[in-house]
Amino acid sequence: MIIQTAPEDRPRLAIMMYEHTALCLHFANAFGNREFESLDPLDLMIYVISHHDAGWLEFDRDPQIDRDTGLPYNLVDTPPAYITTTSRLSPEYNQRHHPYCGLISSMHSWGLYNGRYGLSKLVLLDKIAAKDRPLADKMLNGELARQKRLKVELSQDPTAAEWIEERKLFQNYKALQFIDTLALYFNRIHSTERVEQIFENVPMTSDKDVTITIRLAGQKTYSLSPFPFAADGGEFAFSGRPVTPGCGDRPGGWSAALRQMPTEWEHFRLIAG
Repeated sequence: MIIQTAPEDRPRLAIMMYEHTALCLHFANAFGNREFESLDPLDLMIYVISHHDAGWLEFDRDPQIDRDTGLPYNLVDTPPAYITTTSRLSPEYNQRHHPYCGLISSMHSWGLYNGRYGLSKLVLLDKIAAKDRPLADKMLNGELARQKRLKVELSQDPTAAEWIEERKLFQNYKALQFIDTLALYFNRIHSTERVEQIFENVPMTSDKDVTITIRLAGQKTYSLSPFPFAADGGEFAFSGRPVTPGCGDRPGGWSAALRQMPTEWEHFRLIAG
């Protein structure tokens, strides 16, 4: 799950990964306009974007606790034994729906550990201790093997074969990365702490990428330049649960606490700017 930042002495919002991907789904449905090509194949990209973190479902229901904070582990701080498992389970889940969904999800998992195929300076593998590298390497090698198998399978279908052409494949991969990181911008950072941020390598077409800048543009309103969505001024929302370290002390621990806590929503608008 994601543990959002918060002002000092305030509860922090715990956001399940299915709540994160629900926001991704909203962005995916809105993506595309005269400048930015829409997702294609649309139904499969919508599916994988809305399920790209499906491997976290069981872990989020009964999370491990970070002793430094007294809260459930925050996403990338999750110990390797658990995060490498979720990284494998997500492609497995998506693959059951369609080989292309499995391929894109596997690329997402592999990319997180390897700077998103060179598109990002953040390399999760750098945070993995030497003693845990064999565990990570096993998972990553397994994903490369999965990708190879799925590409062979997809190449047998003339329509699907076009989807795995490298420029087209990475157009869709980069679209997922933009949608994912834009959702993380809202999920990970409290509204009082959000600042201007750039998103590099956002695909307009299979041949052209741009850098998008997001800025605060008013109360609960953020501008994106250039603007990648169909509707200027569209409204979006996501949910989570306010948590403090003491929440886990109730009967049933964190698993019961997360089920019983009230849901809080944040709403915001995105405009061209």
